[in-house]
Amino acid sequence: MTVCVYAPDLMDRSKVVAAVPAARVVAAPSEIGAAPGDTVVLDLSRPAAIEASAGLVATGARVVGFASHVDHDRIEAARVAGCEVLARSAFFSRLGSLLGETRS
Repeated sequence: MTVCVYAPDLMDRSKVVAAVPAARVVAAPSEIGAAPGDTVVLDLSRPAAIEASAGLVATGARVVGFASHVDHDRIEAARVAGCEVLARSAFFSRLGSLLGETRS
């Protein structure tokens, strides 16, 4: 089981990697190769992240995204695509429990 991270912001990415040191970081959603059982973390505010989430969900991967709590349209679009969505603050405050079961 793998954790793959698309979070271009260095601070966001470093928090995820601190929680899951074996996480694979990618520079673009197109670089994510997910398999059933994998967990993919997406910064939904970035281009192509929502579009990628539907395809990733279809592979059987668990897709967890974070976005600004006021970005209702983006949150709804990601949920429709099958992504688990949390407000940015909730995602980072619950990071350990969200990704703890995938820790290598």
